[in-house]
Amino acid sequence: MTHPTSTSASTASTTTYAPGLGKSPGAAPESPVPATRPSALHRLRAWFSAFVFTVPALVLFGLLVLVPMGYAFYISFFNWGGFGTPTDSVGFDNYTRLFDDPVFLGDLWRGFLLIAFSIVLQLPFALAMAVLLNQRLRGRAVYRMLFFAPYILSEVITGVLFSMIFAPDEGLADKVLDAVGLAGLGGDWFAGQDTVLPTLFLVMTWKYFGFHMMLYLAGLQGIPAELHEAARIDGASTWQRFRHITLPLLAPTLRISVFLAVIGAIQLFDLVWVITAGGPDHASETMVISLFQYGFKRYQMGYASAISVAMFLISLVFALAYQRFVLRRDTEGAITTMRGNR
Repeated sequence: MTHPTSTSASTASTTTYAPGLGKSPGAAPESPVPATRPSALHRLRAWFSAFVFTVPALVLFGLLVLVPMGYAFYISFFNWGGFGTPTDSVGFDNYTRLFDDPVFLGDLWRGFLLIAFSIVLQLPFALAMAVLLNQRLRGRAVYRMLFFAPYILSEVITGVLFSMIFAPDEGLADKVLDAVGLAGLGGDWFAGQDTVLPTLFLVMTWKYFGFHMMLYLAGLQGIPAELHEAARIDGASTWQRFRHITLPLLAPTLRISVFLAVIGAIQLFDLVWVITAGGPDHASETMVISLFQYGFKRYQMGYASAISVAMFLISLVFALAYQRFVLRRDTEGAITTMRGNR
């Protein structure tokens, strides 16, 4: 005869858990399976793969970028003509000379004017054309191609072309103004100290606004059409939809466009060199043209290197400050590490 207590105990002891059918009420809770960590060999292989693919790029970057930058910084402390070994050390004289050089100070002012013209005039014009060509217009693909085509042309071709267009008296611009009875508006264009910078900016706008227009078009096409439809149904006007929908959603593209315009204005060289070579009387000269003039025309490589270092510091400070205070929201979460994949 079997004792009831022993029978219940034996029954409880034979209770099992079938996967997929749920736990029995008396079963112990299942302990979590610990996550397996990669072995040391696996981590070593990951680091070795990253090393193999990164080192060639780092070597090229070091040889083509870091070494020339370091050498330019080194020779900026010498009075060197570019031949032989630099031996005449002058300390920081080349850098103190920058603050006493009216040409370099003028270059800073003209660079600031070009940046201001780009932000205030060129970029809004590119945005307006992008908004227009984002509408359902007949032949808008042709218009997009025509407006973007100047950016494809080289700066040399553009410079030669507009040198002939704005040639005093004989250029196409003066002939057109004369034909429509506005001959008084014609002038020296690139030959006058007061007119060279506005005329040069006009050429820059024609050359580069198409690039920014295509950036804005790409951003506009990423905005859902349903948002505009909903706002239109709610009674929002065209300006209200542009102000409260288009501009906020296009803000990341606008910030990148401003950054590229500022850096491009700081480093402007080839277009100005072909058209005016910095003249007349330094009226259109930029920092890069001054660098070229001092380094390869006057053989003052030490002072030219100091100008290049100053340009680098200006660009670096602007880039870091712009990323820190303007692009911060756009770059958050964009940095990945190898630890996230472990």
